[in-house]
Amino acid sequence: MSAPAVRPATVPSSASSRHTGRWAEAGLLSIALVIGLAAFVLTAINRTGSSPAQSLRLAAALAAVCLVVHLWVRRTAPWADPVLLPTAVALNGIGLAMIHRLDLSYERMGQTHDYGPKQAVWTALGVILFCLVLLMRDYRLLRRWDRWAMWGGLGFLVLPFVPGLGTEVNGARIWIHLGPMSFQPAELTKVLLAVFFASYLVSNRDNLALAGRRVLGMNLPRARHLMPLLVVWGVSIVVLVLQRDLGSSVLLFGLFVVTLYVATDRPSWLLIGGALFLPAAWFAATNLAHVQQRITAWLHAMDPSVYEMPGGSWQLVTGLFGMAYGGLMGTGWGEGYPNLTTFANSDFIVASLGEELGLTGTLAILMLYLILVQRGLRTALALRDGFGKLLATALSFTIALQVFVVVGGVTRLIPLTGLTTPFLAYGGSSLIANWIILALLLRLSDAARRPTAAAPRIIDTAELPSSLRKRVRDADDAAGAGAKADPPTFTPAPPAPEEDGA
Repeated sequence: MSAPAVRPATVPSSASSRHTGRWAEAGLLSIALVIGLAAFVLTAINRTGSSPAQSLRLAAALAAVCLVVHLWVRRTAPWADPVLLPTAVALNGIGLAMIHRLDLSYERMGQTHDYGPKQAVWTALGVILFCLVLLMRDYRLLRRWDRWAMWGGLGFLVLPFVPGLGTEVNGARIWIHLGPMSFQPAELTKVLLAVFFASYLVSNRDNLALAGRRVLGMNLPRARHLMPLLVVWGVSIVVLVLQRDLGSSVLLFGLFVVTLYVATDRPSWLLIGGALFLPAAWFAATNLAHVQQRITAWLHAMDPSVYEMPGGSWQLVTGLFGMAYGGLMGTGWGEGYPNLTTFANSDFIVASLGEELGLTGTLAILMLYLILVQRGLRTALALRDGFGKLLATALSFTIALQVFVVVGGVTRLIPLTGLTTPFLAYGGSSLIANWIILALLLRLSDAARRPTAAAPRIIDTAELPSSLRKRVRDADDAAGAGAKADPPTFTPAPPAPEEDGA
């Protein structure tokens, strides 16, 4: 008798009819659009007493952009998470409204007041790049470009040192000029290095987690496996310290440590990261003048001598008093005085929003960031391959760490670092980088939520217990050594006996 035929695997009916979430995304986008437009209208009413004449044109333009982006996501990533895009649109809209509100105050004071239109242009460029990134149908193609990502990230770091291209602003050489506008290339470095770290670690995680010697209860990897990452990290830190941009330095170091920890599932890497961070922090605090100024302003912010000295705590204290003036419910859009704080539309936009929206509005904004990060990490858990898991984790953690560093500095929890708040603050480089991150998260979530055929599953060794992973690795090494010692020989199999009645 012949063996019974095996039916081919098919897509389960429940999975094939699964809700994609695009209509939910459309509804949430409508709410996000209303939030941004309401901020513009309330600012105009409170500042001038009447609604702006261009409100209808602005509403139509923003609605058209949201519709086009939604239709593009529906076409290129139909299974993407429906919450990510509306959350980013709401944050971007609130940021544009606050930058426009500050422009009105700067105009009355006779200062430059064209930050709002520039931010709108950068937003348009970010949306265009967002749509272009979504053209990449398979995120796993990024693994082929990991070396280019590494060299590209390091190249962006050194661009400000190119004569005639880089420029120094407020003591930090982190900017390049592109015609009438400036750009901070290090913002793109975090995206490129996230791709490189994820690609390298998914290929070497077993060696980093299991190989090497065990010292004080920690598995230390072999030098040849860890050296490439240490070289990339070391070069990044050296260049950023020379540029006097410690905020991005902390961001890249945190990205390095967390991605390594997630890849190896070894808490000891967090201890190693802390051991590397403390000497570097001590050296910076004792030998770099600009770091000493920020630590002094943080520890002794209310000291009159520190408050009045150059590079002192004047900006920090002004932001703190602004948030205190806003109280629980805030002064309302256009009713406060956030323009009294230096860089109120960039470094201290959180303090500006805290003054006019109060503690309640600030917590609502932080909740939007929490949703954004949570959906990114949820995508990482749902993905089926190690590279996707690491990349989604790295991108989500980048947003989380940046928000923590900015809000912690403005509220005097930690020293100021000079980073900008994602999607909110004025700055084209940060805005473009975060729109690219959003596009990658949507592509990753599309792969995570897309139903698959009921086929045999390839087991990812990262999901196995450490002891079993070590046994699998040792067995592979032994099999490889045996294959080299005894080359295989071919022995023809005996013919199968014929069945009766065939």
